[in-house]
Amino acid sequence: MSKVAFIGLGVMGYPMAGHLAAAGHEVRVYNRTRARADAWVDEYSGAAAGAAAGAAFDTPREAAAGAEVVFACVGNDDDLRSIVLGDDGAFAGMDGGTVFVDHTTASAAVARELHAVGAEHGIAFVDAPVSGGQAGAQNGQLTVMAGGDEVPFATAEPLIAHFAKSVRRLGDSGAGQLCKMVNQICIAGLVQGLSEGLHFAERAGLDGREVVEVISKGAAQSWQMENRYETMLDREFDHGFAVDWMRKDLDICLAEARRNGASLPVAALVDQFYADVQAMGGGRQDTSSLIRRLPDDDHRT
Repeated sequence: MSKVAFIGLGVMGYPMAGHLAAAGHEVRVYNRTRARADAWVDEYSGAAAGAAAGAAFDTPREAAAGAEVVFACVGNDDDLRSIVLGDDGAFAGMDGGTVFVDHTTASAAVARELHAVGAEHGIAFVDAPVSGGQAGAQNGQLTVMAGGDEVPFATAEPLIAHFAKSVRRLGDSGAGQLCKMVNQICIAGLVQGLSEGLHFAERAGLDGREVVEVISKGAAQSWQMENRYETMLDREFDHGFAVDWMRKDLDICLAEARRNGASLPVAALVDQFYADVQAMGGGRQDTSSLIRRLPDDDHRT
């Protein structure tokens, strides 16, 4: 079993770290709110849980000290820098030859920046954003797309497999984050298309559930359709990835597109549609709340 650290115990990190502990690894944790870290240790250290939790620490540096692999899952580029760099950052507590795996959805630029800083200290940095949402984290069914050097990725891959159904290295530093951008670009278009399709079905007097039962067996099928159509029809939007987070991710995508010259007209448009949802008070609702923008006689938004 390995000694690892996990930094950031939000809705994703908390269960991801739990899977590592449940597999018998010693997991040292840090969270900005110490009470959440203490709660995690209480949950995963008991014999009844069959887990091997370590302890909670006051700084990322303390949590990372002595760990063979350090995992992180925080909010954005600035959050990531704050827990990695500086006197209390994770790099300050890590030994040469150890591996830092970042599951944050962040920019490719910050991944390359921290990869370079880590290399100066003999620390390998792997960018490894995830897809699958809170349910995927809880069920150990995440998809992980990684960038970085081959040897440290190979070191981390068996550990990542405890909370992922698919793990793949896409290339050098930043490649994982670029792949995650592709993921979010595709999702944006899919959710808008599903919203419009369900809206059209309702306006046409069709039963939306019957419609989806038919078309989901054909070329229109998607994960979003299978997992979100019912809650969209019922106007229930507390089941997944929040609009605020999606806008953060699309901002990263659009910034990268400006840098590399990619044209993203649909992603840019859907980003503005999500801004409308935020203005309607839906920032913490899941991304399927995009349907709220469309006129609806039967449901009040």
